[in-house]
Amino acid sequence: MRFLSLLLLIAGLALGVVYPWAVHNFSGDEIARERVFERGRGFTPVTIALRASQSPVRVFVDMTSIGAMNLSGDSTVLTLTATVNNQTVLADTLTFTQQNPRPDNPQSGGTIYGDSAGTIDPVVDGDYVFVVGPGDADAVAMRSAELILRAGALNYDARALPIGLVLAAIGFIGFVLSFRRGRNGRPPDAPQQPKWGR
Repeated sequence: MRFLSLLLLIAGLALGVVYPWAVHNFSGDEIARERVFERGRGFTPVTIALRASQSPVRVFVDMTSIGAMNLSGDSTVLTLTATVNNQTVLADTLTFTQQNPRPDNPQSGGTIYGDSAGTIDPVVDGDYVFVVGPGDADAVAMRSAELILRAGALNYDARALPIGLVLAAIGFIGFVLSFRRGRNGRPPDAPQQPKWGR
């Protein structure tokens, strides 16, 4: 009972926590990294040639700030659209609250925030135009922003999180109950034998 509960707990955590994190950060191969914003120069659209064999392609944006920022997720920091053959294939807003920020190099003192803009699937052969622009968030001090494309990336199944949480909860409850049952199932301690004096 205890071993089975532990397996359920581990499986639930793997499905609900590790799997989404691994899909988001490590699936697919990076095929492009382009600067779409530079402080003092502004936003610049970029054109990237994609092939159908690279499908699906996940789109990310890394934003480097000047110092740390307090992002609540209530406001849009950046917007992104992708078009091919004059047709919009992706449009998303970025809040940069999905991932933990990481420090930039010590000399700059900035902070890097990452966010996913979605997936292009299917991909057709052609030149894709990516346009990143400002959102409605106030006082966003950006130093730069980079567009990152990963080809052959796995699509995250949204059902994994609730299923994983349920399995983890069942495993945790079963694991705790197995300890209580073990304590309650012990035979009572035998009474001490009386010691007879001389």
